[in-house]
Amino acid sequence: MLPQMSQALGVSQPVAGQTVTIYAVATMLTAIPVSIATTGWPRRRLLVLALAGFLVANLVTAVSRDYALTMAARFIAGAASGVTWSLLGGYAQRITPDALKGRAMAFAFAGTPVALLVTGLYVLAHTILYTYIAPVLAGVGLEDQVQWILLDFGIASIVSIWLTGVFVDRYHRRLVILSTTFFAAAAVTLTLWSANPVVDYVAVGVWGLAFGGAATLFQGALMAASREHADAAQPLQVTMWNGGIGLGGLIGGVLLAGLGSGSLMIAVALLVLVTVVVVVLARGHAFPGRR
Repeated sequence: MLPQMSQALGVSQPVAGQTVTIYAVATMLTAIPVSIATTGWPRRRLLVLALAGFLVANLVTAVSRDYALTMAARFIAGAASGVTWSLLGGYAQRITPDALKGRAMAFAFAGTPVALLVTGLYVLAHTILYTYIAPVLAGVGLEDQVQWILLDFGIASIVSIWLTGVFVDRYHRRLVILSTTFFAAAAVTLTLWSANPVVDYVAVGVWGLAFGGAATLFQGALMAASREHADAAQPLQVTMWNGGIGLGGLIGGVLLAGLGSGSLMIAVALLVLVTVVVVVLARGHAFPGRR
């Protein structure tokens, strides 16, 4: 949607990409304060209010042709999203037995396919690629394939969510390693051979398989690491996740404007390779295996 948004709003693509950044900034600024301020509120009422705010803000974004209004709506949507994500994990954990908590997390986070340093880097890399995929493909003459390549990503992500729900309770750590490794392999492939359409479809499919279950995997690791303090850790996870989104929109825009679309893929590959190393080394607490 980035090329169409920039045209409709009368701004460049890097500037249009900052609609992603302001959304994440709003979530980062509001997730923890709102969580503290609404401690005594009924959770259901708070969730309904957050979803209503998210709906209205996105409707405004859909019809707006003014950049300032769009940015204001995106800020409100980000704030509402932060509240929503802070609540969902706790809901899923409370209403399911211990043996099915991982599967419940997969269902709770199925709409949007996050322990520590890894969350920020992984989401940062994903956001750079996902936000600016249109100019990346245009840079290698495949601008007419954007919608089909993103359909490929979406289908693979849905498959990944299902597979994660089936296997996460038994193979949590292995799935985290597979997720980061698959993303790294896809990023390196797209960096080196993105001019080949067949390679693009395969690599983006692998990227979708990596990302679809990522929220469940990282959130589950966070819950396992924080244990009885899981509710307090939730807003921190939301802040870190959206920090990656915000920086992705910002850094991606700077790279695209300054160095061109080729630099985006190099940045993505380097970032996600770091996540592989961290996950493999983080055996004790951040990404625990089955106990």
